[in-house]
Amino acid sequence: MKVQTNKPYDDINITPMLDLAYVLLVIFIIMTTASVQGIKISVPKASAAQSLAKPTTKAISITNDGRVFLDTFPVTMTELESQLRSYQAVTPEFPVVIKGDRTAQYGRIMEVLDICAKLQITQLGLVSERQAPAQ
Repeated sequence: MKVQTNKPYDDINITPMLDLAYVLLVIFIIMTTASVQGIKISVPKASAAQSLAKPTTKAISITNDGRVFLDTFPVTMTELESQLRSYQAVTPEFPVVIKGDRTAQYGRIMEVLDICAKLQITQLGLVSERQAPAQ
């Protein structure tokens, strides 16, 4: 029995080439329809009026040793009140969250809450961790 090893291939497997062609076709269809989703128009520029975007939330953090931070900057109580007042002048209804350390001085947290009440900040939240369910 004689085995011939130098026999040329009679057929070409075109399955991988067809797979590639189909993938390219799908990509082409998706990209073409994505770029033609609407009519191009020239929109007018807005005036300097207040935007309709939601105001950014201001975070007040109180550490366990009683230091107060507005966002990430350390502030005194008078600085906190003046900065909150200036934010309120720009955006009257801006949200504030208070993050107090679990071992923080309760009096310091009450001072921050008193400042918020004095400025009539109505969107106020207290941050806490979710407790794991008991098993």
